[in-house]
Amino acid sequence: MSKLKHKIKVGITMGDPSGIGPTIIAKAIPRIKGLAEFVVIGDRWVFEKNQKSKISATKRGGFAKNFGKKNQKFKFIDLHNVPRKNFAFGRIKAEYGKASMGYLDRALELIKNKQIDCLVTCPISKEAINLAGFKFSGHTEYFQKRTKTKHTVMMLLNKEFKFSLVTRHIPLKSVSGALNKDRLYKNIYVTYRVLKDFFLMESPRIVVCGLNPHASDNGIIGKEENQIVKPVLDRLRSMIGYIDGPLSADVAIAKAKQKKYDCVIAMYHDQALIPLKLLDNSSGVNITLGLPFVRTAPLHGTAFDIAGTNRANPNSLIEAIKLAVECCVNSLSR
Repeated sequence: MSKLKHKIKVGITMGDPSGIGPTIIAKAIPRIKGLAEFVVIGDRWVFEKNQKSKISATKRGGFAKNFGKKNQKFKFIDLHNVPRKNFAFGRIKAEYGKASMGYLDRALELIKNKQIDCLVTCPISKEAINLAGFKFSGHTEYFQKRTKTKHTVMMLLNKEFKFSLVTRHIPLKSVSGALNKDRLYKNIYVTYRVLKDFFLMESPRIVVCGLNPHASDNGIIGKEENQIVKPVLDRLRSMIGYIDGPLSADVAIAKAKQKKYDCVIAMYHDQALIPLKLLDNSSGVNITLGLPFVRTAPLHGTAFDIAGTNRANPNSLIEAIKLAVECCVNSLSR
């Protein structure tokens, strides 16, 4: 941090207004006081409904300061875009999905205008945004389209693991058909570059999981390892000093747990999510690789069942904010 002339400015989007975003933001920021400057993008009326403290009144659409426990200061951009009539926490509605997308659009404007340095996004409801006409499976796909980024990678991590996902939110029956040499190559190479630039690893150690049980046993249980994975790894070994695989997923993950690898390339969503959440759910973070800015998120959803109850745990959001600041400092300092 000392290498930079200013504190990192972290934008935080509120997520689905009917979810736990307002709660975890209000709980998280006082616990990381002084780490960065915070700009929350959301609906102030909804935010206040779940808080005991009140935000200082300012004109609509502007900034509100001095909100939070222990006089913690942050800026709040109020888009005033949630219908007040019949509002309730824990509901899936098109208007709430539309509101959550509005926060993302404003955040992208702030990034473009250099008013924030990085972005942390609270959970949106995929069902709600699709009801609102946004045909995306999540933040990653939306940011990829809006920034015209050719290839993004979802990395999921906690204090035990780092996983990069080759495929994301697609049906399991579609995973094999979605795998190809170009997609796998770009996934691994983008991951390698980010491990160096964001995490300052000089020689990252990467392992690639097989798709099939036992990594196909050399083609006996499936063809993807021999036809796709091995040729890509042969090509990458001239550029990446330490890359192993394809290994059976259970072996690769067990060795990563023993710190023999820095990052695991997972072929599909649950190959990564199950060990992450079993080993340490509270420190989980999602980071999007390949975007022209640092973007992180907590590793959980909207939790509609406890929204508005003040029971939501902010730990994952806290870790997401810490990681965003760390990666931003590292990338700006190189």
